[in-house]
Amino acid sequence: MRAFFGSMTGRVFATLLLGVLSSAALTQLAADAERQRVLEQLRYNNQLERSEQLIMATEIVPASARHAYLAVANRPGLKLDVGGPLPAAPHRTEFASSLASRLGKGYQVDSSTVRPPMCDLPHQQPALYGLLSLEWHGSCENINVRLRDGEQLRLAVLPPRAPAGPRTEFGWIIILFLVSIGFLAYLVARMTTRPLKQLAQAAKDLGQDINHAPLELAGASEIRQASAAFNAMQARIRQYIFQRTQMLAAITHDLQTPLTRMRLRLEKVGDAELQERLIGDLSAMQEMVREGLVLARSMDTTETMQMLDLDSLLDSVCSDAVDANQRVTLSGQAGMALLGRPLDLRRCLVNLIDNAVKYGQQATVTVDRVKGAARIRIRDSGPGIDADQLARVFEPFYRIEGSRSRESGGTGLGLTIARNIAEQHGGSIALANAAGGGLEATLMLPEYYPGK
Repeated sequence: MRAFFGSMTGRVFATLLLGVLSSAALTQLAADAERQRVLEQLRYNNQLERSEQLIMATEIVPASARHAYLAVANRPGLKLDVGGPLPAAPHRTEFASSLASRLGKGYQVDSSTVRPPMCDLPHQQPALYGLLSLEWHGSCENINVRLRDGEQLRLAVLPPRAPAGPRTEFGWIIILFLVSIGFLAYLVARMTTRPLKQLAQAAKDLGQDINHAPLELAGASEIRQASAAFNAMQARIRQYIFQRTQMLAAITHDLQTPLTRMRLRLEKVGDAELQERLIGDLSAMQEMVREGLVLARSMDTTETMQMLDLDSLLDSVCSDAVDANQRVTLSGQAGMALLGRPLDLRRCLVNLIDNAVKYGQQATVTVDRVKGAARIRIRDSGPGIDADQLARVFEPFYRIEGSRSRESGGTGLGLTIARNIAEQHGGSIALANAAGGGLEATLMLPEYYPGK
């Protein structure tokens, strides 16, 4: 769940869902408030009209029968009684003024400072499907009314009673609303982020295979424009790599002839010590030319991807190393399939093992599986590398001094080539000094999942 909301799809989904729910809640709350305002106004007018009718009807009833009449005529929300006046307020309320205007001359209407006990109780109306409540702000007061015959009445305007009967359950309505909004937000999020995922996957495929098929130009105009720009970039990069590889191949081919002639002529040098040094320098030049070409070709992914058994590949590489009299041991199993280029992966593993044997006299290879990826650790028994140089050794032609010096041979391209191959397969290589001494190279390669 955390990974989902950390993705672009999850963030767009959460933004849409929260935005729609907030807008819907505010709209519903505003509608409930307006509905309550209208109901309060309707109740105000209804109470005003009923009060006028009840007072006039009471006036035409004989004084002796008014108690009995009011006991039957009173209804919820209004209560008219015969009795002495309550303490009068200095000013009439809006309701009392409207009632006095309706009754006309001959009637005396005054507001009272004494409020009915029910006015002090909370009177709330449900809102937002019962999740919130709104306070009732209608009229609630006592009014003194004196009839034209001098009879004194007391009118109590009361708030509405709680609704009778079973309460409406909005739970299933809210659940249905949330599910429908969530489903719609998820569809919109998927539709919005799908082109971004396709571009991200295309960028990943480009890093692993420069000859990967171009993106299909489909979707919105902006997406088609971005896909076309990506395809053009891929074509330019492919052309640049091809030209560089061809140039280095031509240089290597052209250098082979003069280097061969130089080697033949060095055979005629009379000084044996000088001859040996010159031949060594010449061999280093030839090795550097070959490794330079290999580095260029390691950026070119023309080899076809195929399914590999990583354990079998490791066993083969380590067996070949043992046959070449190298001290190499292998332990553990990954037990996973891998989609890759066999020759490139073999070169990557050979470079790491050769590097360990060359500088640490032996290589201990351990393989296991961590979070859906193969972890291959290659450890030597050498002196290790200073912490500030662990990252620099991946730079082309970079070699450190000391125990890992030019006396050990090499061109400084082995780790660079290995890292290029690992990254083309979606993996990584990291170096670290082991706690018990020596240097440990960790190669991570992701597992292949069909359909991805």
